[in-house]
Amino acid sequence: MIPLPIAEGALHTLSPQVAEYTGIITHYFAEDLRTARRFIKSLHPTMVIENLQFSEIDKHTGCDLTLFRKWVKEGHTIGIMSDSGCPGVADPGVEITAMAHNMGVRVVPLTGPSSLLLALMASGLNGQSFAFNGYLPVKEPRRSERIKELESISAREKQTQLFIETPYRNNIMLAEILKHCKTYTKLCIAQNISAPDEFIKTKSIADWKKEIPHLAKLPVVFLILAF
Repeated sequence: MIPLPIAEGALHTLSPQVAEYTGIITHYFAEDLRTARRFIKSLHPTMVIENLQFSEIDKHTGCDLTLFRKWVKEGHTIGIMSDSGCPGVADPGVEITAMAHNMGVRVVPLTGPSSLLLALMASGLNGQSFAFNGYLPVKEPRRSERIKELESISAREKQTQLFIETPYRNNIMLAEILKHCKTYTKLCIAQNISAPDEFIKTKSIADWKKEIPHLAKLPVVFLILAF
């Protein structure tokens, strides 16, 4: 399981193991083939990418599990890549990993950046108890109901709640959080983690309302902790 940098070109966030394994693996499942090829080339400039085998992970149907079984039976070491971050964590790869376990195949997670854990680390919120909720509903009233529900769970369990949004809806999400959460609830906004323009700040809802940021169309992790 091969992590990719969250920010463009941030190869320093990867362990040396990533370069080691991508130097020998010839068969890959990848969320985005163009990204995967470009990433491997950045690590191994002299490698002939055309000699590698790739299968794209379909957004709707997932991985080609029949092909995975075939590659395993042929004895290949197989790499799984998401578009950024860690495969299988808020990204594709779970089906293949589950099948690998069922087939008795060794699963090796390589060390690399996870925007969720990096955001939690930097938030100052509860890192002992937390939950990742993926994408919240897009339409009202379900979106506002879900925000209130997560705030209630956070207060009751003293648990940090993490969620994400499609980048072009960042400002809409922020507006909804500020509208529906209590003034003393803590909100962390973590955007474009590990990039030069990284933005990570934690304030109360009341303080955010005093100076509402305009969020760029870049990946954001939102974290709330209610009291």
